[in-house]
Amino acid sequence: MPDIKHFDPDATLETVVRLFWRQGMASTGIQDVVSATGVSRSSLYATFGDKQALYRAALRRYLENRSQPVFQRLAEDDRGLPAVTEFFTGLVTARCSGEYARWGCMVSNAHAGTENSDPEIRALLDRHHQRLRDALCAALVTAEEQGQLAAGVDPGATADLLALLAYGVNLRSRAGTDASALTETVKAALAPISARAAA
Repeated sequence: MPDIKHFDPDATLETVVRLFWRQGMASTGIQDVVSATGVSRSSLYATFGDKQALYRAALRRYLENRSQPVFQRLAEDDRGLPAVTEFFTGLVTARCSGEYARWGCMVSNAHAGTENSDPEIRALLDRHHQRLRDALCAALVTAEEQGQLAAGVDPGATADLLALLAYGVNLRSRAGTDASALTETVKAALAPISARAAA
């Protein structure tokens, strides 16, 4: 007779995402997961594997459901620089207000945590970084085609810089920096690449 699960693995994994996202992997024990989900340790292990495997599943879900849709919208947006500005405005808003305020980004948190010593997790983080960088580059190429970039601005190199800025916003917001300060930093970073600012 097949084993019948008496819980919803999908809903459970979403709870686990929020737990790891808020607390980090190192600060979250398996008993914390049991308490948050109401699912027994044996059922968690049977469904997801050990804590490391559970974290990997949670990180993949975060990437698929939260990061990738944002990157895709940015890459496909035909407005150029306004799309980049909107991306950062949305990032600051998400990190400083609402249900997930001061949680930072699960990916940025993982970059700063011990979990990145796992090769599989590091590969997920690298893939996320590449997609972020590529989405920013696509928007900047569009901006270049529309004459929005200042002379000499290289979309690829600028995308690398702005990807690092996004990580900075995530980490500084988790540390308590307010939205207005982060917004001013973003403005200062974007102003020199704009053709309007250079005019």
